[in-house]
Amino acid sequence: MATTGLPRSTQADVQRVAESLEMITPLWSVWILMTLSAQPLRYAEIKPRLSWLNDGTLHPKLRKLTDAGLVERTEVAQGHVTYGLTGRGADLMPVLNVIAAWGEAHLEKPLVRNKDTGRLEPLTQVAPAQNIEDTLALIGPRHATAILWVLKSRGATSAKALAAAAMPGYRLSNIYPQMDRLVEDGLVRKDGRAYELTSNGHALAPVYRALAAWAAGRPHAATHPVWGQAPAATQTQSGPWLTTQPRVPTPATPAPTPALATQPPSTPPPATRHTAWKPGDLFSHQIPVRPLAVPQAGGHRR
Repeated sequence: MATTGLPRSTQADVQRVAESLEMITPLWSVWILMTLSAQPLRYAEIKPRLSWLNDGTLHPKLRKLTDAGLVERTEVAQGHVTYGLTGRGADLMPVLNVIAAWGEAHLEKPLVRNKDTGRLEPLTQVAPAQNIEDTLALIGPRHATAILWVLKSRGATSAKALAAAAMPGYRLSNIYPQMDRLVEDGLVRKDGRAYELTSNGHALAPVYRALAAWAAGRPHAATHPVWGQAPAATQTQSGPWLTTQPRVPTPATPAPTPALATQPPSTPPPATRHTAWKPGDLFSHQIPVRPLAVPQAGGHRR
């Protein structure tokens, strides 16, 4: 990521968060991390839980997450290899919880057809992994985090000032496609010649607080110099909700493997204790493919 025109301490913060997002934003990465959150698994145990991923996709994804230091490959015995979260990967699980909560509160529920009435109705609940991936698709693109950081710290800002602060070294014209996307996604609005965060953009504060703390190797921080302090009580978000479409159709819930479903997750040692998703939590609801042709208000779910 190019150095921004922000203060040096803020530059480092933004760069760490942007690099962290690069690790977890690629498609299916979150699903894999959440699948491994309870206990290390053999490849043959991972595959039925993510049955829509073929070997040509799952193998490279595991290798990438291993190279990123989030997953560790352990050879227990000859021919017996397991994959599990590293301490760094385990520490990421509470951060994913925060991102999932933002998606649940601020992304509009996709429409599905009611089999009894035939009408299109909002899906009552979306899998946490899908909410996380759809949220990351909004904030993960290059320059998005730097732009949102500038708007949060400075308030309403012109395109020229945004380009100088968030995208130095680029032509002014390069800022406009970035802003159009963030406006379309409902995180930024344009007021005259200036841009500012929407209520949904401001509501990213807990997400960026959690990401910044994790990226810096610290425990989850309740305060942040740009994204403020965590409120004492969380209020339910009632809107406006962001309407988006998934990057790819959501997979149907795989049938649990009987042998795995009966095995209780092992308790991690205190040093790596973290929130774990059991198979039933990861795919806790039947999730039909989201209709792509239904027009909805708001930004696109990427």
